[in-house]
Amino acid sequence: MEKVSPPIVYWKTCVCLLGLLALTWGIGYVNFGPFNLILALGISIAKAILIMLFFMHIKGSSRLFHLAAMAGVLWLFILLALTLSDYMSRGWIPVQGR
Repeated sequence: MEKVSPPIVYWKTCVCLLGLLALTWGIGYVNFGPFNLILALGISIAKAILIMLFFMHIKGSSRLFHLAAMAGVLWLFILLALTLSDYMSRGWIPVQGR
């Protein structure tokens, strides 16, 4: 049986997402030095979690959906780690012919 959430849940989630959007926009004008990236990623992760839990109906679903969502997030982290390891190691090897 499908569980239907009341509309107030979606409105509250929308208001939270709009608040996080305003926060993202607001901190774009403030220089936090090296913490700019950390704050932006933290806010974007919070928005992604809200979307996954309420709009993708992960909250209140079966353990199989939780496992599938976590497998997707794990795969994303693996791909990001591989990409960043390639990017960070590009200056290690000197290029011949320069």
